[in-house]
Amino acid sequence: MPDLSTPLQLTHGPQWSNRVALAPMTNLQSNPDGTLNDDEYRWLMRRAEGGFGLVMTCAAHVSRAGQSFPGQLGIFDDTHLPGLTRLADGLRAAGTVSSVQLQHGGRRADSQLSDRPVVAPFDDAAKGATALTTSEVEQVIGDFVAAAVRAETAGFDGVEIHGAHGYLLTQFLDARNNRRTDRYGGSRENRFRIIHEIIAGVRAATSENLQLGLRLSPERYGIVLDEARALAGEVLADGQLDYLDLSLWDAFKEPHDEDHRDRRLIDYFMDLPRGSTRVGVAGKILDAAGARECLQRGADFVLVGTAGILHHDFARQVIADPTYRSVPHPVPADHLVAESVGPRFLEYLSTNWDDFVA
Repeated sequence: MPDLSTPLQLTHGPQWSNRVALAPMTNLQSNPDGTLNDDEYRWLMRRAEGGFGLVMTCAAHVSRAGQSFPGQLGIFDDTHLPGLTRLADGLRAAGTVSSVQLQHGGRRADSQLSDRPVVAPFDDAAKGATALTTSEVEQVIGDFVAAAVRAETAGFDGVEIHGAHGYLLTQFLDARNNRRTDRYGGSRENRFRIIHEIIAGVRAATSENLQLGLRLSPERYGIVLDEARALAGEVLADGQLDYLDLSLWDAFKEPHDEDHRDRRLIDYFMDLPRGSTRVGVAGKILDAAGARECLQRGADFVLVGTAGILHHDFARQVIADPTYRSVPHPVPADHLVAESVGPRFLEYLSTNWDDFVA
């Protein structure tokens, strides 16, 4: 079993200095047009200085219509390049590997922010969403590819495709609602297709040096655990990804599905053949012991969210001290400000999470 301090070599791009990555986190700190704000720059730079082997941005929307949050980072236009380049340069100088998470909100997008209609794989009157045509699905695939090219142009080491948390790509996977009659709906093969085509498109359009990851939710959002395992197996066997990021919400829990509560959720994926593709897990990893346990159960690395907000140097601390544990939350606002959480991020944590800010 590797130690948390063991460097991680991927098929493409630079080696990570350790096995602790900063998870992509919504923080609302970008400018209204999607360009980088100083608060977001400081937030990410502080984590790079805190020893994370990989620092990933929040979900960056790949098209104007895909914007889900105010203050969301954008990567759909070349006007975003100066800020993205500044961030990539800063992270590299701080000694970390960098990545941009690529996202489209789909039915979870906000038309008031984008001034664009809400689109999804299927009509959803409750969300005001209309179904994408086949050619529009193809355009979405092109938007993800173009965003990956833009990230590489800016100097980032990698990109992660956001196929989790109920956003557009997850909506295609939803067996309950995606009953499209074209090649992107209905059967499992068709519902998985958009994921495979984006992966192939990014690989074809970028250099051999770009690291490519995929984030998946293994359950809920209309995702059936057996299908999540099947899709994970396919992308691992395909060999085009550098890593698969499994967002478990809780890396130590049993599956939500009562029929699969014979073992932990993480264990349903660790036995899949992975070749040279690495597998990471995220979810309530708050101490060194928990991070090590994930590696013991078969993960190649861990992605840290909450603890990375609470401690800019969580990665350095858990590597140095096997007994280290993040402070319990909620915490005073002053604690978060000292950890380079900007005003808008602090407000988001205060209003959207009832157990984060005291």
